[in-house]
Amino acid sequence: MMKGFPVAARSLSRFYSLKTAPKVSHSLAAAKVKLSPESQELEITKLPNGLVIASLETFSPASRIGVFIKTGSRYETTGNLGTAHLLRLASNLTTKGASSFRITRGIEAVGGSLSVHATRETMAYSVQCLRNSVDTVMEYLLNVTTAPEFRPWEVADLQPQLKVDKAIALQNPQVGVLENLHAAAYKNALANPLYCPDYRVGKITSEQLHHFVQTNFTSSRMALVGVGVEHPALKQVAEQFLNIRSGSGVPGSKAVYRGGEVRKQTGDSLVHAAVVAEGAVLGSPEANAFSVLQYVLGAGPLVKRGSNVTSKLTQGVARVTSQPFDVSAFNVNYSDSGLFGIYTISQAPNAGEVIKAALSQVKAVAQGGVTDADVQTAKNQLKANFLMSVETSKGLLNEIGSEALVSGTHTSPSAAAQKIDSVSTADVVNAAKKFISGKKSMAATGDLGNTPFLDEL
Repeated sequence: MMKGFPVAARSLSRFYSLKTAPKVSHSLAAAKVKLSPESQELEITKLPNGLVIASLETFSPASRIGVFIKTGSRYETTGNLGTAHLLRLASNLTTKGASSFRITRGIEAVGGSLSVHATRETMAYSVQCLRNSVDTVMEYLLNVTTAPEFRPWEVADLQPQLKVDKAIALQNPQVGVLENLHAAAYKNALANPLYCPDYRVGKITSEQLHHFVQTNFTSSRMALVGVGVEHPALKQVAEQFLNIRSGSGVPGSKAVYRGGEVRKQTGDSLVHAAVVAEGAVLGSPEANAFSVLQYVLGAGPLVKRGSNVTSKLTQGVARVTSQPFDVSAFNVNYSDSGLFGIYTISQAPNAGEVIKAALSQVKAVAQGGVTDADVQTAKNQLKANFLMSVETSKGLLNEIGSEALVSGTHTSPSAAAQKIDSVSTADVVNAAKKFISGKKSMAATGDLGNTPFLDEL
């Protein structure tokens, strides 16, 4: 049994200069649980202020809790680019209720962890710990998400880390290609980089961080999600401590797809290239069709350190070159847009033939060159990949949080599998046709002497 949230209550009392902090009647771990399979159902509550609370009691000895926020680089402007990147790195800076040292030491002392994950559209602060330490780590999670101080000297000391973080990420050429691909594909919003531009390092102020948080960290743009916790206790925490700001915040600009090309000549013997067209919006039936198409073409190796020799892309490229290569279908969905296409890695002299051979395979599917058996195999692979991704508490938390944040609901794994099964061969062919007829975007890096330009494909 646990002590409840006395520490959190006292801390948050100091945060907002309250005379008395709200008293939490019971803790996340102390609440009685019914040890029966029937009680293990996801519960979702949406408060009047728009805050979504979702929980799944798994009776695991470990719990994981996350605060998901509808914010990210797409909500930046030209005047504050890089703010979301710095915010990711600032998760353990001093808050109004705890010093940086106390946050780090307090979480480590109970064997817990605090992590921050961000995409172009969302940020997720999550903690993991043993069930009997939930109250302790929850205090720090609330500190980080509701009461940051952003002391100017701490912000200044942190900014050089932006370059280090970006340099580490860009050691993987794929990261650079995907960043350039979004810059080429969109006019705004989704074109904003995940990593701070070099010219902005050292120029992001404490005031800009505060403004970004006050604008985007509102109750209606948040979801509190727990795996291995009880819903009533999580709901009480949300009502008392996350009812921080009303309003919907500043809505981001609608992403405008334009099509374009970015080439980065590095002289590297391996050429990374991506060719895409606008795909499907997240959560739409068309998105399911594009996901199945991705697996029809080949979504990457299904065996660790192996090659996907059964994929149409691999088979098609293998017919034109004997040199080593890697090719897979690329698919990403956002709230108002999406990208679908191919991603190739090849030796520089063979880049042109590899890219063209891969594109010809997509064209063949668009012309009806796919069987019901191919589609069924792809659906089985997609379902297996999805179901395995939600087997872990981390994957399950991210899946629940991401969907709850966008729609306020959650699709059960069985319902998600049924939606995949409902995709027909005709749907897959139509998705391939949309790619073939759509305006293309391209990004490439390496020794590009033999890499065709977009208008040559």
